[in-house]
Amino acid sequence: MTTVPKIALTHAGKFHADDVFSAALLRLIYPDIQFQRVFSVPEDFDGLVFDIGWGKFDHHQSGAPVRENGVPYAAFGLLWKEYGSQLVGEEAQRFDEHFIQPLDLEDNTGCGHPLAAAIAAFNPCWDSDENPDDNFQKALDVAFAILSRKIEEVNGIRRAGALVKEAVLKMQDDIIVLDRYAPWKQFVLDSSALFVVSPSQRGGFSAQGVPVSAQDNTLRLPFPQEWAGKSALELQQMTGIKTLRFCHNNRFLISADTQEDAIAACYLAKKLSH
Repeated sequence: MTTVPKIALTHAGKFHADDVFSAALLRLIYPDIQFQRVFSVPEDFDGLVFDIGWGKFDHHQSGAPVRENGVPYAAFGLLWKEYGSQLVGEEAQRFDEHFIQPLDLEDNTGCGHPLAAAIAAFNPCWDSDENPDDNFQKALDVAFAILSRKIEEVNGIRRAGALVKEAVLKMQDDIIVLDRYAPWKQFVLDSSALFVVSPSQRGGFSAQGVPVSAQDNTLRLPFPQEWAGKSALELQQMTGIKTLRFCHNNRFLISADTQEDAIAACYLAKKLSH
């Protein structure tokens, strides 16, 4: 569509997560768009229509599209396929898999989804005098807030990717050092990294072990068993690292007051593993 739509039509009556999140997505793309809920699409209407009318963004007709993995599209997925890359770039497919497909599947099969149930709860009770269109707007506000935050989260990870990938290139002895905390897991798994050191959100610095893969959280090299759960004084006495103050019982995380000591703990863990 080359022109910015002012009005979008969707179905009236009971609403679902599909049409509500579809509207939220369109509001992100077209902030001034207005929604009208109808039981049928007027013959002379040539604007944007979703979840009704058997058009490009509907999925109720015979032969409605299905993803290659077998998950059928609902209106939300069809709209995301059209607009998603504008919001999250190359992460559009991943976002579809993790956030949109479960809602599409629920709408098509009724398999149950907590978020869909929460949105559906905004529908008026059977004996209520509430206006369904007013409640749709309330549900839309909630869906818009959720979708906005999820998209900001994805774009935050995209920004983290640039920072982490640069640090991977500078990695020494399988230890990655970040100058600021950033989500790093998905960006280091293809490297030989054993540990990632970064400023801690609780103060000081931390080092975390890198898991084997995205599917297997087993650590490539856990911190030593004898460090697990020890006090700061015990850790400092047994390691000689002056500001080492914490090692998680599960041995995936240590904390120290300085970056140098966090790195030193990684080197010592490597040495003790041989």
